[in-house]
Amino acid sequence: MKLTKEEVNKVAHLARLELSEEETERMTGDMNNILDYINKLSELNTDNVEPTCHAVPVTNVFREDVQRNDFTIEEALANAPSSEEGSFKVPKVIE
Repeated sequence: MKLTKEEVNKVAHLARLELSEEETERMTGDMNNILDYINKLSELNTDNVEPTCHAVPVTNVFREDVQRNDFTIEEALANAPSSEEGSFKVPKVIE
């Protein structure tokens, strides 16, 4: 499948790009080269290749989610400019 200049211009329009005639020619060639490369990759036999989402193994380090009471409410609100009923009081931002 080869892209035409009209298809490249349509994609450029959707992306809100203005391409000159020279840029359209160059982008048509570049995009066709990319599609050719993708088609070439589809020829590879990947039957015995395990699917991966990362090139190297990735492991998350999780800590146990434990509730801690480091501060009392009074200590947490001590430096607050304004508080009310044990909560931070902030200016209204939505009318």
